[in-house]
Amino acid sequence: MAKRFEQTTGPSQRQQRVAELVRHALAEVLSRGDLQDDVLNRHVITIPEVRMSPDLKLATAYVMPLGGKDEDAVIKALEKNRKVLRQEVARRVNLKFAPDLRFRRDESFDEAARIDALLRSERVARDTGKAGIDVNDDDNDE
Repeated sequence: MAKRFEQTTGPSQRQQRVAELVRHALAEVLSRGDLQDDVLNRHVITIPEVRMSPDLKLATAYVMPLGGKDEDAVIKALEKNRKVLRQEVARRVNLKFAPDLRFRRDESFDEAARIDALLRSERVARDTGKAGIDVNDDDNDE
């Protein structure tokens, strides 16, 4: 018999919907400056993604301070204020259980910059330039 939460296709629609609700609730709390924390009040924090566990009891929020400054300090401040943030999420999102919150650094910006740098490298430009010439030569022969 298969495990109860075994999924190979990714998060369910319910997980995605709850993750978006949690993301919006966290963003609202952080943007209003309701927390009594100097580090969090000094930074604008973006939350591009929240992932929920299949049982909806654990939310992993991927965060990045605007400009990428003081990432470690911001994540430590979020972890320190996790209890208050969880209470605010529970108040704003109507769930049977308030999800436990985890905060991770969002690495999608780094990955996008790495791919952009690869695409702009001389080696790729040379290869795409040759491919463009080959395609044009074939079109002119017909």
